[in-house]
Amino acid sequence: MTQETKDRILDSALSHVPFDGWSEATFKAAVADTAVPFQEARALFPRGAADLAAAYHRRGDDQMLARMASEDLTALRYSEKVAAAVRFRLEATADKEILRRGVTFYSMPQHAPEGSALVWGTVDKIWTALGDTSDDINWYSKRAILAGVYGSTLLYWLGDDSDGHSATWAFLDRRIGDVMQFEKLKASVRDNAALKPFVSMAESLLGGIRAPKRDRTDLPGRWPGR
Repeated sequence: MTQETKDRILDSALSHVPFDGWSEATFKAAVADTAVPFQEARALFPRGAADLAAAYHRRGDDQMLARMASEDLTALRYSEKVAAAVRFRLEATADKEILRRGVTFYSMPQHAPEGSALVWGTVDKIWTALGDTSDDINWYSKRAILAGVYGSTLLYWLGDDSDGHSATWAFLDRRIGDVMQFEKLKASVRDNAALKPFVSMAESLLGGIRAPKRDRTDLPGRWPGR
């Protein structure tokens, strides 16, 4: 029942966000619309609009994952699967204005850290769903690079009025292509005999970095044995 009540409040809030943004006014209007006792609503969303905005973002992540699971992606190359996941995530947004308001909300200094964390969570879910097994510095680099791709594509998509957002998907393909070129460059540097000592030194310095344990969400990473 608790999740159902939270969903009702969030659904109601979405009709107010295009006009009032992710604000206390939106939160109060959504609570009034659903006739949920205000104290109960505040207990479900202690930070009001901030919790509503985060819940909306995570709902989009869930919809993306559900679509990734239902679509047949087996014939796609790995880079195409990544692009498809980003596209599914953007298409989970019912109204561009709601997302535009979200970008504005998370661009404010007091909300920017959480906005970055939510985007990181999105790209982590993409890599995890695609079977990423990296457990070293690559865990971080993959997510950092994809976060940049996702962020730039999102901003392009918000201003795109092309038929079927074809311009956005072409932009996304180019960004993914840039990432693949970067991966090829890393491979060539690693195989370069002249640069091999420097690569070995860097790998030695970074070799102790590990991805965070799945049961420890309070830490950014870990060292072996911890």
